[in-house]
Amino acid sequence: MPTRSARTAWNGTLQEGGGTVELTSSGVGRYDVSFPKRAADEADGTTSPEELIAAAHSSCSAMALSGQIAEAGATPQTLEVRADVTLGPDPAGGFRITTSKITVRGEVEGIDAAAFQEAANAAKEGCPVSKALAGVEISLEAILH
Repeated sequence: MPTRSARTAWNGTLQEGGGTVELTSSGVGRYDVSFPKRAADEADGTTSPEELIAAAHSSCSAMALSGQIAEAGATPQTLEVRADVTLGPDPAGGFRITTSKITVRGEVEGIDAAAFQEAANAAKEGCPVSKALAGVEISLEAILH
């Protein structure tokens, strides 16, 4: 199985410094990062580890759900998967990722709402990113249109 890589170049202190994350395996982007903006309500044009984890979690969940739906004998027409990853205080000190909320909306031929929910639950549990986030509270809302 492949290994994927990203690289971050950082200059300065935690509070006054900043960096750039580069997705080196794919070469598809470079993104600014900053701790003060990471901890602020507004991202103001910068990304954060939490946003990058949310991207990984939503895309992994979409792939896993597509596979689960196919195993159930149905065909996904559209799946929209959103992950909201939250940074919060760690009782042991510092910060930690506290939650990842997955919201799925789908149009699927050949499946009812109960089977869609079952597939979404299986995808949430089986997604490799969910497994990597062991210890993080992961919630799921699945809506079949």
